Amino acid sequence: MRHLLPLLVAVPLLGAALLACVGRVVPRAFAEAVGCAVSAGTAALAVVLLLDASPPLVEWAGGWEPVAGHSVGIVLVGDGPGLGMAALVSLLTPAALAYSWRSFDAPPRGNAGSFPALVLLFQAGMCGFAIAGDLFNAFVWFELMSVVAYALTGHRVEEARAVQGALTFAVVNSLGAYALLMGIALLYARTGELAMAEIGRELDAYGPPDALVLAGFVLVLTGLLVKAAAVPFHFWLPDAHAVAPTPVCMLLSGVMVELGVFGVWRVLGTVFSGPGGLPAADVERALMVLGALTAAIGALMCWYQRHIKRLLAYSTIAHTGLFLLGIGTLTLEGDDGVALYVVGHAGVKAALFACTGILLDRFGSVDEHVLHGRARPLRGVAVLFTAGALGLAGLPPFGTALGKSVTEEAVGGPLTVVYVLASAVTAGAVLRVAARVFLGLGPRPQEAAGDEGAYETTGSGEEPETRQPLSRVPDTMTAVPAVLLAGALAAGAVPGFADAVARAMSEATTAGLVQTSVHWTPVGVALGLVSTLLAVGLAAVAVVRPKLLAPPARALPLRRLQSGHVGDYVAWLLVGTTVLGVLALPAVLTG
Repeated sequence: MRHLLPLLVAVPLLGAALLACVGRVVPRAFAEAVGCAVSAGTAALAVVLLLDASPPLVEWAGGWEPVAGHSVGIVLVGDGPGLGMAALVSLLTPAALAYSWRSFDAPPRGNAGSFPALVLLFQAGMCGFAIAGDLFNAFVWFELMSVVAYALTGHRVEEARAVQGALTFAVVNSLGAYALLMGIALLYARTGELAMAEIGRELDAYGPPDALVLAGFVLVLTGLLVKAAAVPFHFWLPDAHAVAPTPVCMLLSGVMVELGVFGVWRVLGTVFSGPGGLPAADVERALMVLGALTAAIGALMCWYQRHIKRLLAYSTIAHTGLFLLGIGTLTLEGDDGVALYVVGHAGVKAALFACTGILLDRFGSVDEHVLHGRARPLRGVAVLFTAGALGLAGLPPFGTALGKSVTEEAVGGPLTVVYVLASAVTAGAVLRVAARVFLGLGPRPQEAAGDEGAYETTGSGEEPETRQPLSRVPDTMTAVPAVLLAGALAAGAVPGFADAVARAMSEATTAGLVQTSVHWTPVGVALGLVSTLLAVGLAAVAVVRPKLLAPPARALPLRRLQSGHVGDYVAWLLVGTTVLGVLALPAVLTG
């Protein structure tokens, strides 16, 4: 089975090449059908390999195996976490393509296969990153994924805002990629190896970490944290989501950001976990500080948005913080909880973006204020949107709730409050939108006075992504979020699924010698209910007494940071790199 690993990348690449070649001479329906078939076939292959990933599959591409313990070849590792991420990516890709079936209005370039071809390239890059066993080729797939994401974000190139959002995305993520590449170069200079496991062994043989290892650690994690949109590397994400087509937003928030978190977990566990890496206490401190800061700022900024796509983007940032907190525990329980949380979050967040796309294509706006009460006829979409909000809050038995419960128990202490509050605030913001937009509850929101509106993107004046505003919502556009939410629900409700995830994680980290038991606990269920009730309460207060939870004047400086100027975002990236280095510096001073 290991020989099939390269097909996870090769199949979507070949599909994209085929669509690029014949897209100008075939009907659009044929091109979209080919795109869906290729992405679904890759998903089926990923699931088959995942079921056979014990023990982990290892394939040296082209037969370039190590000689005398040294390697220069491309190694693919098909363990539970890697293949699990590849399967998640490959399942969400056909969902995004099906959502856009016969409705998404791609720019008229004369090539019906341009959009599905780009999506397949995106899938290939993400799958390659998930199963890469060496740092350099992880960087290669990282770059392929990024470049295609830039093109997809600015796919509506006739709109200036789309070009600006894509350019910001490209500049910030390219700098993150350069940091990653420099970190890889430093580690290669020290060890002479590129395979992650070999780098870890060579670092352990060298001795305690020094300044070079610290620099490699900071640079590699900077590149990955930019992709994960952790604070203060996050500024590109809301700007990109505001202009990206809805199917692209489903992939960006559903799996691409999570791949950045996955990369952090993979590098920490294979490269820097031994005696030659950084001490566990320093790694834990760095991730806990960044995770808590990311969750808090993401949740706060999510609450103060009226542009629904930006609101969901900040929700993704907040949950990235929760994922980092779980990884920062450096425990099997934390890893298991984050893995489940990621699976549930992918379905919930993609479904919420899909419902938001329906609003955009029906009413030409994603402004919570402008849409007040206008979506009353969309009862089915209202149910899906509300269900997604409850899943975001951690309502049992959603997979998000079970993952949140396990991770909360692993984190423990006061940081449990961060999970409850971040989940409640982000879900409360989504429920507030549902109450106002779909039910028309509360007074019609008034425009902000003074100069505050200058730092707020409203979401009005948007152009529908369909050929013309929808008078009737196609069945595919409602079926996709329904299936995604059903999957998120099944992740927490289907017996044995959580244990299978825990087993896959343990086989990748402890060779199956230790396995945690993942199950619902009374405390976890209670905390899930508390965060859900708090979310409902916050939404109710915001709707009935909007001035009570309106943004205070002191929140304005925080909102000004999202300036839209790429130079500001680059400056914050450098600040984040410095902070990460300071947090990890004791490893060198004590060594």
